[in-house]
Amino acid sequence: MKARADPAGTESGMLDRIQRSAFDCLLHEANEANGLVRDKTRADWPASIAAVGLALTAYPVGVERGFVTRARAAQRTLTTLRFFWRSKQGPEPDATGHMGFYYHFLDLQTGARAWQCELSTVDSALLLGGMLAAAAYFDRNTPAEREIRELAERLYARVDWQWARNGGLTLTHGWKPERGFLRYRWEGYDEALLLYLLGLGSPTHALPPESYRAWASTYEWKSVYDIDFLYAGPLFTHQLSHVWIDFRGIQDDFMGAHGIDYFENSRRATRVQQQYAMRNPGGFAGYGEFCWGITASDGPGKTSRNVDGTRRRFFDYQARAVPYGPDDGTIAPWGVVASLPFAPEIVLPTIAHFSRLRLGGHRYGFKASFNQTFPDGADAALGWVSPWHFALNQGPIVLMIENYLSGSVWEWLRACPYLVAGLRAAGFSGGWLSNGGAAGP
Repeated sequence: MKARADPAGTESGMLDRIQRSAFDCLLHEANEANGLVRDKTRADWPASIAAVGLALTAYPVGVERGFVTRARAAQRTLTTLRFFWRSKQGPEPDATGHMGFYYHFLDLQTGARAWQCELSTVDSALLLGGMLAAAAYFDRNTPAEREIRELAERLYARVDWQWARNGGLTLTHGWKPERGFLRYRWEGYDEALLLYLLGLGSPTHALPPESYRAWASTYEWKSVYDIDFLYAGPLFTHQLSHVWIDFRGIQDDFMGAHGIDYFENSRRATRVQQQYAMRNPGGFAGYGEFCWGITASDGPGKTSRNVDGTRRRFFDYQARAVPYGPDDGTIAPWGVVASLPFAPEIVLPTIAHFSRLRLGGHRYGFKASFNQTFPDGADAALGWVSPWHFALNQGPIVLMIENYLSGSVWEWLRACPYLVAGLRAAGFSGGWLSNGGAAGP
């Protein structure tokens, strides 16, 4: 199906509808008593701390867009921060967190660790990013907004980044009370960029600059389809840190040596995604110029099926990647929307294409993913469609649309002294950092 960009004058309305519906998911799929946000729209599902961090960042956007009052957003934010400050910290398996970090999934009602999951360093970073965004936005001299700022700073200062190194230079993926640190470390370019920058900027237990250099030494610069870029396969790895940090015009040593910045790198990664879909080496249904977006997403399930004479393997939730896989024909519309600031010229026509496929007419907008190669009787044209919405998808939709439209989230965080300190410790310079790190135009 060939798609074209929306006619002039409709882009604003299209983005407003998508942003509002995604925001509603973050607002309504939460426990108002503690601020925890359900990971996905299934009644028995726990909260995700990454979803909470994205929601905390999105509430100010909702205020600015008129989706929610400032008073309601401040109260939801304060409830959330109070919960995390008062929740149980310690090595016990039923705690909410330990050493200032938090478990990946929490019981939506009690806030205790769910599913015997890991204490997640990177998901804790996404949560902390939301806390610092809230502190940056809620700057009025009211009791509620003063407390938001105070709690956000205390929660950030409590994190023991040195502990998470477990004796090495790079950060570990996490820890479990049953067996200690996970054996994996954050190495290779990925979503850990925000994690390291927050660790470097800590006022209490900061990472040494050597930790960042050790991480960056594991980067892989590749050329794919004649596009040179810092490689990472899933699209989300080129997006998540950019939710909070404006990388336009600032460079660390690695990017300086290659003559670009991380923003340009994400633009190139977005282009690689489109080029892969146009070439479609796997012969998947639907792939093309206006149908791409291969990233961490829900899938049809772990199974094999014969499709038009070809035996194909499918996956459930998986970090899908290009051009080396895994790939099973599953497309995630949210992953495209989250690349809007980087490459609007190819993202906007793709969003319009997804809208015409009737993927966006649900309560919370676009469903998480679909697979036109997987035979499904519900809708032969679309194939399999995820029955769920995921808060981890909806947050970047809200925030990256906002960064495209106004740059507000980036502006708020440019004034965060801890992120500025982390960027400087990592060796970033130029651009808005040359202005002392203050919020620029």
